Amino acid sequence: MKTINNNNGRCYVSIKSFNKYIKNHFLKISILLMCVNLLSACALSSQSTDKEEAEDKHISFLYNFSTNSLDPHVDSSYVPLRAGITETLVRLDEENLTVAPWLAESWEGMDGQHWTIKLREDVTFQNGNKMDAEAVKASLERALKESVAVQNALKIDKIEADGYTLHISTTQPFPEFVSELVNPNVSIIDVTEKDIVNMPVGTGPFALKSFTPGSKLELERYADYWDGASNLDSVTFAFNEDANARSLALKSGQVDIVYRPEVESLEALRAQDGIKVESTATFRVHQMTMNMERENLQDVNVRRAVNAMIDRQKIVDTILLGYAEPAIGPFLPSLPFAPSYEKAETGLDIAEKHLKEAGYSLENGKMQKDGVPLKFTLLTYSARADLPLIAQVFQSDAKRIGIDIEIRQIDGPEEYMASNREWDLATYSNLTAPRGDAGYYLNATYHPTGALNFSGAHEPELTAIIDKLNQTVIQEERAVLAEQAADFVHENVINSFVLHPSTIVAYNENKVKNWLTTRSEYYMITNALDVK
Repeated sequence: MKTINNNNGRCYVSIKSFNKYIKNHFLKISILLMCVNLLSACALSSQSTDKEEAEDKHISFLYNFSTNSLDPHVDSSYVPLRAGITETLVRLDEENLTVAPWLAESWEGMDGQHWTIKLREDVTFQNGNKMDAEAVKASLERALKESVAVQNALKIDKIEADGYTLHISTTQPFPEFVSELVNPNVSIIDVTEKDIVNMPVGTGPFALKSFTPGSKLELERYADYWDGASNLDSVTFAFNEDANARSLALKSGQVDIVYRPEVESLEALRAQDGIKVESTATFRVHQMTMNMERENLQDVNVRRAVNAMIDRQKIVDTILLGYAEPAIGPFLPSLPFAPSYEKAETGLDIAEKHLKEAGYSLENGKMQKDGVPLKFTLLTYSARADLPLIAQVFQSDAKRIGIDIEIRQIDGPEEYMASNREWDLATYSNLTAPRGDAGYYLNATYHPTGALNFSGAHEPELTAIIDKLNQTVIQEERAVLAEQAADFVHENVINSFVLHPSTIVAYNENKVKNWLTTRSEYYMITNALDVK
């Protein structure tokens, strides 16, 4: 800016210079104002992000079994259904022990062989595709193709799709067909998706965001869920087979819900402010599975001896700390098809008596027959923390009458027992009435075609009872047949039953809202689950 001085001391500025001065300063002020606005916007954006993060509703759930596959049609851990990704056509009403509508709204099959199933018309998969009869047909057909167990369970001959109606024919009259559709292995998924093993797409309230095999699933709310979107934004469904580690994770606040915490930690968990411990009787039994393909165990007296050696009350009191009840048969005594058993004689002296009848005697501290010591290989697995402890108690008691037990720790018990037959006994846990009916357990565990027939049982009389059960409609008659089957198993000691465990769950009650500990162990992450 050029300044001109005159004689009277006044200063004058040229118009041209003045305009230039104003222009430059205006530009600087404009830039300054823009910076201020940007900073304000960033601050508001940061506040908004912080608010969104603060309002994010998330729950972390820690489960006791891990899985490397999420294929719902073959996954024996049932994680896709338990995590709220998939659903089945019908579900178990646990209060009434009846089958209730879910993805199917109604069904009929008066002759027990030809079924008409009406589907809900407001359901979509988590990718937005409609769940119509064609999609359900494709899903069921894939399950049948991928799993022999599903084939044997459903006995489907033909499926026809018509809009939102399915017409299904079974290979024989099968009155309990609809109850078998409760099975998580017949979850309905969109089979047009490419990676079903790692990223299945179902109809449940939570869509899978990511899966780390053997570690965890990250789930996010499915906003268009047909039964009302969850209030939760996301869920982490993680795995840890170490019961102590699960308990510690809850105590430290790393997770919000722990399934089956360590029993020894329950008192400490209850003492910690904000942690609630729940337990409920389940349709589960811990059993001693006997491999009847092994020569020693083909003698019923040896099996009776094994049964007599199990000190059930001691195991309930010392290992489960009372969170169980001793078992005689597979079914909870409260179930309508559970037999009433006479009190059996047990104890090491009774076991020795049965072994004597089998030709064994105790010589030089060893139970033997024809100079050959009696030995057993006993399988167990750590995912259920009490099973290895039961194995150790059994090993200790057996040693007192000269029987050596080799405990073999395994992973994936179903796969191992099915493919490897070089074992004698196994501590195994099984759901016996997850559909509210005896048919599932009896078919799976004792029928020659059963997916869980690890004992290798092939008893024509027992098979005939189960086959008749499968074709019987009237519940009272079904209960009678179920009792007959359970009595046969008991009398012939095809497997031995240790206890009915309670399901124990511990969670942060200051945060978790609407958690429900179920008897079936199927329904865990639901759209009702929320945070406070």
